[in-house]
Amino acid sequence: MELHELTFRIRGAIFKVYNELGPGLLESVYVAAVDYELNRMGLRTRTQVCLPVIYRDIRMELGFRLDIMVEEKVILEIKSIETLQNVHKKQLLTYLRLANKKLGILVNFNVSKLIDKESIIRIIN
Repeated sequence: MELHELTFRIRGAIFKVYNELGPGLLESVYVAAVDYELNRMGLRTRTQVCLPVIYRDIRMELGFRLDIMVEEKVILEIKSIETLQNVHKKQLLTYLRLANKKLGILVNFNVSKLIDKESIIRIIN
């Protein structure tokens, strides 16, 4: 499956969860619900994926965790916060670099309306 179709399906799952649950819940609820929807669509996912840091050939397990890895291609980082900040975008970009992946999606469920480029942001490595 190409990335364009994959991201279209991921966004569909995000909107379905948002329309069903609305804003204001804990991040963990949204992670579980989006993971469920992605699996219902037949997509392979892994949640809370450990992400080590490699520094000078030393592997450091520092507790970084990816919310959802979809089809081993896309990192989905889910937030439930007041406002997305640049630091959240940088965090996902760093995760993409460390995991050697090209595409990530950052989504904030704690909004009155899901809007592209405000609450759903594509990050390309």
